[in-house]
Amino acid sequence: IDIPLSTVDAAPSADLEEIIKFTDGAKKQILAMRQNRGESELVLRVGVKSGGCSGMSYVMDFEDLSKVGPMDTELQFEGVKVVVDPKSLMLIYGMTLDYSDALIGGGFKFKNPNAVSTCGCGRSFGA
Repeated sequence: IDIPLSTVDAAPSADLEEIIKFTDGAKKQILAMRQNRGESELVLRVGVKSGGCSGMSYVMDFEDLSKVGPMDTELQFEGVKVVVDPKSLMLIYGMTLDYSDALIGGGFKFKNPNAVSTCGCGRSFGA
């Protein structure tokens, strides 16, 4: 049996809104945090790692542009480059990232349609 092979791009091309939707509150906070860092060559890495109450924890941090790998998916909003590694991309595709400055329960909130369970703090999930 002959199975035709096709070429697939390593990093999928998709709209920012399809992968991660940043609310206005999240955008505002991320822009302020980046400005406070004072470095122009920073990217925002969003992803997941093993751990947390429900099995997977969200990670989000600024890192140097030189750490972006060839397999990372790169997105942009308002001059901020956002990168996601391939493993995390599958787990956060369609996620909404929100931010609240409320004194109780404030901070970044991850709303992930791929999560089958979440912990009470909202920072970890099971898929």
